[in-house]
Amino acid sequence: MKPLRFGFLSSIAIVCTALLIGCATTQTTTQNRESMLVASGFKVITPKTAKQQQKLQNLLPSKVTMIQKKGKTYYIFPDQARNVAYVGGPKQYRNYQQLRAENKLTREDLETAEMYQDAEMQWSLWGGGEGVWGPMGGPGPY
Repeated sequence: MKPLRFGFLSSIAIVCTALLIGCATTQTTTQNRESMLVASGFKVITPKTAKQQQKLQNLLPSKVTMIQKKGKTYYIFPDQARNVAYVGGPKQYRNYQQLRAENKLTREDLETAEMYQDAEMQWSLWGGGEGVWGPMGGPGPY
């Protein structure tokens, strides 16, 4: 009876954790993106005029936008909630893309590890391959 109760409680804990992570994902993703932009060399710019403020509000939220000004390329990420823009050039944008790729690989590694942990937990709930199911899932003694 105790293993069944442990499994049930563990399942509830996993579901609650998944819900909490899901709710925090949007905020964490934005903060993570802004941290990567700063680490990549983007500058934080606060609009000083009404015209600059309007330009900030016209940018797509949560998207890096490329603009050309006086023959130069700039990449801008708006944060309307904080009334700032993260601005960088091609070098900073390449650094940002590299950080995003590294972050994605790290996140995928974590998800894979969690998947294996979940699978291992389910396996142990069924007797770890021994007992009712026999060694390695074959027929076991009845």
